[in-house]
Amino acid sequence: MKITIIYDNTVYKKGIRSDWGFSCLVEVENTPRILFDTGTNGSILLYNMKKLNIDPTSIDEVFISHAHFDHTGGLSAFLNVNNNVKVYVPVSFRGVRGSKEVISVSEPLKIHDNVFSTGELDSIEQSMAVHPVRDSEVWLKAQREHISNGVKTEKGIVLVVGCSHPKMSHILDAASQFGKVYAIIGGMHGFSEFEMFENLELICPTHCTQHQAALKSLYPEKYIEGGAGRIIEF
Repeated sequence: MKITIIYDNTVYKKGIRSDWGFSCLVEVENTPRILFDTGTNGSILLYNMKKLNIDPTSIDEVFISHAHFDHTGGLSAFLNVNNNVKVYVPVSFRGVRGSKEVISVSEPLKIHDNVFSTGELDSIEQSMAVHPVRDSEVWLKAQREHISNGVKTEKGIVLVVGCSHPKMSHILDAASQFGKVYAIIGGMHGFSEFEMFENLELICPTHCTQHQAALKSLYPEKYIEGGAGRIIEF
């Protein structure tokens, strides 16, 4: 599994442009390529994709966390280049045009055998949960048997968040139905209940996270710097 941060407030790789907003590419073996959010500015999004050797036409799906412009501003420009995609949006987000299909998400949803939406939480935002299990029957069996921490995997769930506008406890609880949360990547706004991350193994705060220094100080061995151009592999 590989996550490439395309759009962020800071730059990790020389030659990439920074801007207020967030977007990343989620790649998992035998699974369609998914663009998570689209940043604020379409020209910056497409510029950074080119610099990172990401062909927009190779992307199969777009996952929008929430309707705020710093996560949706690049969507129209992207769809002008590649409209042959499914776009997953929280049910509160209306008005997406120009794509092959728009899927409004309200409840938790299995998008692929190893990719899930938490569903729209607190009437504003969905997050993405990803794990390496590709057999849907394994996941369904776990749900039928009410296994408390979901499917057992070597590392667990990688949770990708846009801004974490819902309470972090709600996000983590929703993601945990798909497996034990191993890592979190994305914007975390003013989140400060740091003890919630004690059992995580990887923390990569990006974009709007206000307490990055505190997270780095508390969890130096788990903390990874974000920034446009950063590639995280699992």
